[in-house]
Amino acid sequence: MKTTARKVVNIRSTALTAASLLTAIIAARADDRALIGRWYSALLVADRTELSDLLADDVRIKLDDLGIVQSKQEFIASVDEWKGAVAGAAIRHRIEKSEDGVTTVVACYDFPNNDMLMQETFAVTDNRITASSQAAIAENCDGF
Repeated sequence: MKTTARKVVNIRSTALTAASLLTAIIAARADDRALIGRWYSALLVADRTELSDLLADDVRIKLDDLGIVQSKQEFIASVDEWKGAVAGAAIRHRIEKSEDGVTTVVACYDFPNNDMLMQETFAVTDNRITASSQAAIAENCDGF
């Protein structure tokens, strides 16, 4: 009887541990989704303060189509120029997948005179974006 009782306790302990881990993973994904939502909201209005808060100090932002990798300081310095480009635009996004701290997003940038479909990835650690890359996947957002 004692052996059976130990097995039941071990199974319960294992089940509780697994449930706790699953809850932590779900919470982390929810946090990453919220952070990505904040990113696009701040990007749309060129909010330098919010964008700076979302980025880790050592972040690297890779703009594949331009062949550019920016530091946090370089990215924040470019926000004033972006503000003019994004005036009157809309940004729609959907998360395609999120695993191991990396979230892949498809984003439609609807500018007043054109639109563009992008694939963007975000590495997130401690509620900060530590790396990001972006590449065009279509010259329009048809079918988004």
